[in-house]
Amino acid sequence: MALIIPVIFIFVFLFAVIKKVSVYDCFTEGISEAVKFTVSLLPCLAAIFMMCALFEASGLSDMLTDFLSPAFGFLGIPKELTKLVLIKPFSGSGSLAYLNEIISTYGADSYIARCACVCFGSSETVFYISAVYFAGLKVKKLAMPIICVLTATLISTVAACLICRIL
Repeated sequence: MALIIPVIFIFVFLFAVIKKVSVYDCFTEGISEAVKFTVSLLPCLAAIFMMCALFEASGLSDMLTDFLSPAFGFLGIPKELTKLVLIKPFSGSGSLAYLNEIISTYGADSYIARCACVCFGSSETVFYISAVYFAGLKVKKLAMPIICVLTATLISTVAACLICRIL
């Protein structure tokens, strides 16, 4: 496994030499495009990070958690996981901190902790990823892709909790 990256690198380099491609020029051109792309992402990422901080600091996170707990409970998601399910689409590090709190509180082998781990692993930071992917494409209509991903996240969370209940 440790040799895969060097082998791929050598293969690409040899292929470029055979095709008579200027490897250095292509490399520097790719780097300059990557830097431009990274700079174009900064406003989107700053907005996502500020929204996450405002969501938590305003108390909206706690109000939404209290409001959605019964609905999530009906779907089979323990009420203790409501905040994790709400935070994960916004912040990977925030949801990881809350996952640590769940494991510390309930124990690593508890049903709640197992569900939390599977839910954490089966979902993604939707808004962060959307900012990164769609900023480079200059896509303005994000509602439908985000709704689809959030629906898939909810379905995977319900399935994760069901599987953890059975096992």
